[in-house]
Amino acid sequence: MELISFLTTVTQQRGADLFIIAGAPCCMRVDKTLQPLSESKLLPNDTETLVREVYRLANRDMDKFYQTWDDDFSFAVPGLARFRVNTYRQRGSLAAVIRVVSFTIPDWKEMHILPQIMDLARLRSGMVLVTGAADSGKSTTLACLVDQINKTRSCHIITLEDPIEYLHRDQKSIVSQREMTIDTATFPTALRACLRQSPDVIQLGEMRDMETIRAAMTAAETGHLLLTTLHTRGAVSTIDRIIDTFPAEQQEQIRIQLCSVLHTVISQQLLPNKQGKLVPAFEIMHMNKAIASLIRDRKIHQIDNTIATAGAEGMISMDQYILNLYQAGQIDRDTAIRFARNQDQLLRKLG
Repeated sequence: MELISFLTTVTQQRGADLFIIAGAPCCMRVDKTLQPLSESKLLPNDTETLVREVYRLANRDMDKFYQTWDDDFSFAVPGLARFRVNTYRQRGSLAAVIRVVSFTIPDWKEMHILPQIMDLARLRSGMVLVTGAADSGKSTTLACLVDQINKTRSCHIITLEDPIEYLHRDQKSIVSQREMTIDTATFPTALRACLRQSPDVIQLGEMRDMETIRAAMTAAETGHLLLTTLHTRGAVSTIDRIIDTFPAEQQEQIRIQLCSVLHTVISQQLLPNKQGKLVPAFEIMHMNKAIASLIRDRKIHQIDNTIATAGAEGMISMDQYILNLYQAGQIDRDTAIRFARNQDQLLRKLG
């Protein structure tokens, strides 16, 4: 079994992931369905051989993997694609999931990203959060935003990623891309360091802990545009998550700080359309006086109602976006109901 042939097939078939797991055939994910690439099931010896080949292609030592049995990294195959890898151990055997990352930045129009999201590339300061579950397209949205800035503005963009997912070539801007463990130690240390590297725009892969969130808010507070992600669903849970990360005695100050630095929260998920492809659905919340007041007054649960009634300000709720997709004939009724946040309310709107 040759790893390169599997990677070539996944890339040519526009697959998202390659699964190397003992006890199952080598599989790829295409539009959320799994398709086998080998007739026979992989044995532990097979997966070990393939995982070792991954490390050889990445020119990466396996010592860290043997210490923790988990590893994240990326590598590129010239002329094919870039790949993001997670290796791990299961049932005593080696396994890997490999994500395909294109050498080229996707066209935001082909990805069905809203123009008002791309307009955020004009911002000079503040924090923009892209949120959603795993595999909801957050990294693609961020990459398209950074690409738009790169094409239209003369500035220094620093990306802090774990691992690097899309390669940005300098256009009007200079882009410095730093990968955790290879180019720097941790997100907080990289954030503090990059403030001395004259950045205009900072892309942070993910806000994972209190120290990273604090450093990110400080970067946005000091006049930089900071783009980052959170594994949350919707603006309400995003704001709750940020505040609840801090001790109770610090939360009041964090509320005030968040109101001053947060500009936009974008929440997204991917829905199957009638053709079996995936289309994004978005929720957009911009910080305004009403929402800032709700955050300060600990009435965050009322934000959803404010978003739903503030369409003139460029905001839209997830359920309204899903309803728009249904009315445009892109998704069916069952899909609309299944992915809605408030299913009962959407049912009433659907009649």
